[in-house]
Amino acid sequence: MTPKEVIALAKEKGCKILDLRFMDFPGMWQHTSYPIAELTESAFDDGFGFDGSSIRGWQAINESDMLLIPQPETAFVDPFRTESTLAIFCNIQDPLSRQDYTRDPRNIARKAIEFLESTGIADTAFFGPEAEFFVFDDVRFGQNEHEGFYHVDSGEGAWNTGRCEEGGNLGHKLRYKEGYFPTPPSDSLMDIRTAMVLHMIECGIDVECHHHEVATGGQCEIDMRFSPMVEMADKLVLYKYIVKNVAHMHGKTATFMPKPVFMDNGSGMHTHMSLWKGGEPLFAGDGYAGLSQTAMHAIGGILTHAKAICAFSNPSTISYKRLVPGYEAPVNLAMSRRNRSAAIRIPVYSPSPKAKRLEFRCPDPSCNPYLAFSALLMAAIDGIENQTDPGQPLDVNIYDLDPAQAAEIPTTPASLEEALNALRDDHDFLTKSDVFTGDVIDTWIDYKMENEVDALRLRPHPFEFLMYYDI
Repeated sequence: MTPKEVIALAKEKGCKILDLRFMDFPGMWQHTSYPIAELTESAFDDGFGFDGSSIRGWQAINESDMLLIPQPETAFVDPFRTESTLAIFCNIQDPLSRQDYTRDPRNIARKAIEFLESTGIADTAFFGPEAEFFVFDDVRFGQNEHEGFYHVDSGEGAWNTGRCEEGGNLGHKLRYKEGYFPTPPSDSLMDIRTAMVLHMIECGIDVECHHHEVATGGQCEIDMRFSPMVEMADKLVLYKYIVKNVAHMHGKTATFMPKPVFMDNGSGMHTHMSLWKGGEPLFAGDGYAGLSQTAMHAIGGILTHAKAICAFSNPSTISYKRLVPGYEAPVNLAMSRRNRSAAIRIPVYSPSPKAKRLEFRCPDPSCNPYLAFSALLMAAIDGIENQTDPGQPLDVNIYDLDPAQAAEIPTTPASLEEALNALRDDHDFLTKSDVFTGDVIDTWIDYKMENEVDALRLRPHPFEFLMYYDI
């Protein structure tokens, strides 16, 4: 859409409020609202001022003034607001230089695509994330100087078979690791997911399917159709917004935490990726699993830099409670067709060249998609440029290998700190053409270490009382 078309849309839908949205550095969607009269054609160039020093990981207080620049092609009518509201994604600019802000995650993703085009390798990167999430009936948590706890609950959780609800317990609880594809009433969330899907379609997201996921207690998945990288990052941000708001409307709460339930599967975000040029797929060929040499080199680049990529694709301390053996999580850095125990899987559902892609299974939905997708793309480009060999495929269940064989396979980081250290040591592939600036890399590492790694390390854990209180 053009600015003129966006203004016409606002009039057609009777919008009274303009809501400007942008992604902060760690990955939370932010917004500010104006009367719709403030949306003029010139506003798409002039922008709207805001305080960049109040956004996590951004400006110092003496350089706080920043601009929100609305992007007309992203406009949509928010389906959840009482008064009709037009929402628009924004890029961030410096008001003096009018340069795009280097710490704006959406700007980093745009630069990654520009770099891809400049290499001549491809002109389009398609991404298709499969974001999983939990829908709970109740969540409570607290942490202070003398106590710390959490509590989550779901009516369909395996732990509730003995609960006496009002009117009696109706059964149909999902056993641990048996939540994949059951019909209602065991799948108690079908209607809520359908409402989510319909809102997504209304907001311009192409949805392929939805279903209950493996874990008990409300784990779900809604699959979007693949899109170009920046567009898909926008859609994933909107996807999470819709999921949370629909759950809230139904008196429930949705979370994209990677591991909210102990001893059951966590929530991943398996990410499909392919490169195209001139309308032709570059990953289709006559090699292993029907892949081209370009695809194999891309896989080689991703596996080589996977530990550093995890600093962006698995950016929370709890991400690494998901990346453990035994819960369908890909802890081994290897490739394979069909095999879900490998970090990179090559799907073989279809022989069509257009369907040839790789699936990087490590990411989880706590990530900032602009940064995670950009890191994945930059690693693939690096592998293609350096013709990196991905090694031999492992078409066995990696978890069934004997210890000597398994020890030869590199693994994902065991903690966020390990991933951040990997990023500190391996980031040249990201800083090509200043896609990720050195300042972005340093700020990300420092922010995560201080506000997450060290913050968690300083606090006693409830389980430590069970282990050590009577020592």
